Amino acid sequence: MYRISARQILVIAFAAAVMSAVTVLGFQQLSNHWQPFGSALTINPPANITDPSLATDEQNNIEVYKAVSPGVVYIQSTTTVRDFFGMFAQQREGAGSGSVIDEQGDILTNYHVVADAEKLTVSFGSGNTYAARVIGKDPDTDLAVVRLVQTPKEALTIVPLGDSDKLIVGQKVLAIGNPFGLDRTLTTGVISGLQRPIRAENGRQIEGAIQTDASINPGNSGGPLLDSHGRMIGINSQIESPTGASAGVGFAIPVNIAKRIVPELVRNGSVQRPKLGITPRDVEALGRQVDLPVSDGVLIWSVVQGGPAANAGLRGLVQTDEGVELGDIIVGVDGQKVADNDDLYKILDKHQIGDTVNVEIIRRGRRMTVPVKLTDVPATRRRGFGE
Repeated sequence: MYRISARQILVIAFAAAVMSAVTVLGFQQLSNHWQPFGSALTINPPANITDPSLATDEQNNIEVYKAVSPGVVYIQSTTTVRDFFGMFAQQREGAGSGSVIDEQGDILTNYHVVADAEKLTVSFGSGNTYAARVIGKDPDTDLAVVRLVQTPKEALTIVPLGDSDKLIVGQKVLAIGNPFGLDRTLTTGVISGLQRPIRAENGRQIEGAIQTDASINPGNSGGPLLDSHGRMIGINSQIESPTGASAGVGFAIPVNIAKRIVPELVRNGSVQRPKLGITPRDVEALGRQVDLPVSDGVLIWSVVQGGPAANAGLRGLVQTDEGVELGDIIVGVDGQKVADNDDLYKILDKHQIGDTVNVEIIRRGRRMTVPVKLTDVPATRRRGFGE
């Protein structure tokens, strides 16, 4: 029987906190398709600009900016932050960008821009500011939809959507946003890489991110990454930088992810995904602090009461008279190896709520298989943990 001491628990918890901090510091957060939103705009061909002093590429930049920038907004959020004891509160303000995606005044942005917002305002380039509210958010993809409380009288400019599955490294891209609060700033660059895995704030891996050298800074969060036709191909989300300012390595969430989940966000306010209802820890990372029976897999730290794992009898860490007993270690699902959290996410994402999966675990040194029916995780306990 494998047991760990209270001191080892503290070491594991500290290691988990450090890993989380590394993720945040390493990638600075920048504060079925659905057809109804993102109707195409008309980008005039460069030949329509007659100034001979402008190069063709400059003419294209100007036309894209003219056509799309009216649909890019500045989002400001207000959140109440309390101290450790919950006694002293202060207002914290955040800012980001967003794109108008339909005639109802829905705006696509990043989840981390509006995650804990108690008050939201949206500003257009005209200087007019409007109240808004979050109608849907998905921390797993770092996407959210904000809706204007009152749609402006003037016509909304809808940012058209492109196809992020057809991108090529080296093609030109443009980013429009509000870095450091500077209204509707345009930067240009190229696609530097494709299929980059990045991390959402909750630790979930986002597959297939677009890497670009277009300058992206705090405040660009949620703004559009555009192709040379003015079509949104990504939602600017993160940069890799030791200083927090642009170092020429930025990441955008592919627009095709938004096409897939936005209808559900608008309809239900969230995206329902099959989850086990556990707090997971990668065995490989923990193996340096604790003697574990396997070198990889996912340790169940705790289970959500009423969740699929708990209902199936899977166990997290348990306090006993002799110390703390290890939780179950997941090493496979439906015959597929699970080496870490990312493997678990990928396998579960292929299933639907209501499916039953066979989870292979190690408990007290013995290998066994437990059938788990994937039900929805209780809403009051969802926040904060991966699966």
